[in-house]
Amino acid sequence: MKNTTININEATIKNFVESIRPEDLEIREQLDFGYSFEKNIAILYEIRPNWLDPKEKNHIEFAKIRFYKSKLEWNLYWMRANEKWELYKPFPKSTHLDEIIQIIKKDINGCFFG
Repeated sequence: MKNTTININEATIKNFVESIRPEDLEIREQLDFGYSFEKNIAILYEIRPNWLDPKEKNHIEFAKIRFYKSKLEWNLYWMRANEKWELYKPFPKSTHLDEIIQIIKKDINGCFFG
C-alpha cells in the first residue's frame, strides 16, 4: 500500500509539471520545468541553459513539497533569494497534495514563478 500511495503522489506531481511545461520545443530549449521525487520530498525546478555554457543546463529550484507521515500532511516551501527554503506562510500545510499544487499554480505572491 505504501508504494501505491507514493506512486499516486508522484503521478500528481508529474502531471502538474507536465501541465506547466511549454508546448513549443524551441521554447523548452530556453525554459522548461522538471521535478525530483525521493521518498517524501518533491522538488520542482526550472531548467535553463547556463549563461557561460548554453549546452549545460541549470536546474533552478523554486518549490519543495514535503510529506510528514506522522502528521499526515504536506508542507509547502519556497526558495528565497538567499537559496534557503522557507515555509510558504500564506498556505504552508495541507492534508491534500492537490491543494498544495493549486497554491503553486495560482502563485498569488509571485514566490514560485516570479
